[in-house]
Amino acid sequence: MSTALRRYPVLIALCVAALFMIVPFLIVALNAFKSPAEYSQNGPLSFPDGFYVDGLKDFWERVDYSQKLFNSLLISGFVAILAVALSVLNAYAIGVGRVRGRTWVLAFFVLANMLPQEALVYPVYYLSKQAGLYDTRLSVIIVFTVIQAAFGTYLLSSVLGEFPREIIEAARIDGANKWQILWRIVVPVSRPTLGVLAVFFFIWTWNEFLLPLVMLISNDNQTVSVALGVLQGQRLMDATMTNAAALLGVLPAIVFFLLFQRTLTRGIAVGAVK
Repeated sequence: MSTALRRYPVLIALCVAALFMIVPFLIVALNAFKSPAEYSQNGPLSFPDGFYVDGLKDFWERVDYSQKLFNSLLISGFVAILAVALSVLNAYAIGVGRVRGRTWVLAFFVLANMLPQEALVYPVYYLSKQAGLYDTRLSVIIVFTVIQAAFGTYLLSSVLGEFPREIIEAARIDGANKWQILWRIVVPVSRPTLGVLAVFFFIWTWNEFLLPLVMLISNDNQTVSVALGVLQGQRLMDATMTNAAALLGVLPAIVFFLLFQRTLTRGIAVGAVK
């Protein structure tokens, strides 16, 4: 059997998986532009007769979506940047610096990744109260920066642990100090991997619900995901507005993913080559 024929089952499996991911999004998009009467009469799988945008408008105004969108973008963007920077610093010390007890340090970060967020709710709530940061976007940024950096440190430590020592030794002979080696050699070479981490950190933070729900109780500080959950819990939306809310909730993350798709592809390709 030729190599081309062997690829067909994999290609078919990927196409089926893509359909499972795309079809629900298309159904939500179709129902977001239906009127409640049309939805009740024709069901969720029918095509809309026209573009009914009142559901989108009502949801936008009811939750002040522009403010929620700004909050989500601000929190997710800062978390992505800060978590990547913190991961680089930690992984540079562990992977390149070869700190003592490296195995135990990595085990600690693995344990941090395994902790469920339900176990973090009360400690984070109590500490934020004591620090005067409760119900502020800064508190959520700090919490998720630490959480995401735990995974980033674990991943980058293995990557930087295989970094060519000859390049580092050559830089030291040329007079470069540790900071110069980090920012002028290690970071540029690892840029594709860092780009992948930034994309993942942004999307993961955007989709978070539990901790923002607990930490952000003011309407002006809530994120998109929290606004969706709170409004649905109050039973103030019909079926079409629910689909409109879901569409507005997931659309920014999809746009961000598409904008940085090349960065993600390049980082995965570089990792495969290595």
